[in-house]
Amino acid sequence: MSQPVFGRLLTAMVTPFRPDGTVDLAEARKLAAHLVDVQHNDALVINGTTGESPTTTDAEKAELVAAVVDEIGDRAQVVAGIGTNNTRHTIELARQAADAGASGLLVVTPYYSKPPQDAIAAHFRAVADATELPVMLYDIPHRAGVPIQTATLIELAAHPRIVAVKDAKGDLVASAAVIAATGLHYYSGDDALTLPLLAVGGVGVVGTSTHFTGARAKAMIEKFLAGDLAGAIADNAALLPVFTGVFATQGCMLVKAGLEARGFHPAVLRAPLLSASAEQQATFVAILDAAGL
Repeated sequence: MSQPVFGRLLTAMVTPFRPDGTVDLAEARKLAAHLVDVQHNDALVINGTTGESPTTTDAEKAELVAAVVDEIGDRAQVVAGIGTNNTRHTIELARQAADAGASGLLVVTPYYSKPPQDAIAAHFRAVADATELPVMLYDIPHRAGVPIQTATLIELAAHPRIVAVKDAKGDLVASAAVIAATGLHYYSGDDALTLPLLAVGGVGVVGTSTHFTGARAKAMIEKFLAGDLAGAIADNAALLPVFTGVFATQGCMLVKAGLEARGFHPAVLRAPLLSASAEQQATFVAILDAAGL
């Protein structure tokens, strides 16, 4: 397999907000630098749903991408989450992200409206045609309401700019079938399935817990690729409580709670999300402490 287009380790970065709810670009820069320089990310996903993209404006999205691109320079790539359930708006966001300096696009399946497969394929092709940036499809049927079916993924792989999949389908057999039939680079969209996906030909992870586990998750990936399966399994076992614990209530809520406890920005979220309770924060921080993170 060729070198993965976005590297091996990506984190879907949260968006820092000030106590008054406005976007804190200075904290976004600080967090992005930490994720690249300390947690060893090859790329960051900005404006994904973990970044609370449903509640940020288009202008805020552009500012976030531009700030992170400026902060991390050529040390890592910036992949912009631009997917919506409106094809025209998604195309506008794709072009905006390209203008802001993004090096790739993450495009989720149009959600809620549950379009048929031919409409899903047409949506993705239209977005991929809108810029020169490489595209990662985001297959997450339990949130979008509909999967990107195997035949559709194989069809879309023929597009020169559709190069990768963030796979949150939880169907390793289906993923293996697409990997075997295409050159698509498969990234786990579920932190706990990173190692199993690698075993069937996946290339890495777009993580949430990787705000904290990044360096060790990358070491796990590298051990697997080097043939140290026992070492990778041991790393996976040690990190599994964090991989799963970050989703005990809601991923963004617990990431922000954990970051606050580790000295980063206050755990401010935009409605309808709420800050984690003191009990939820304490439980998650205990999991991080137990893992030595």
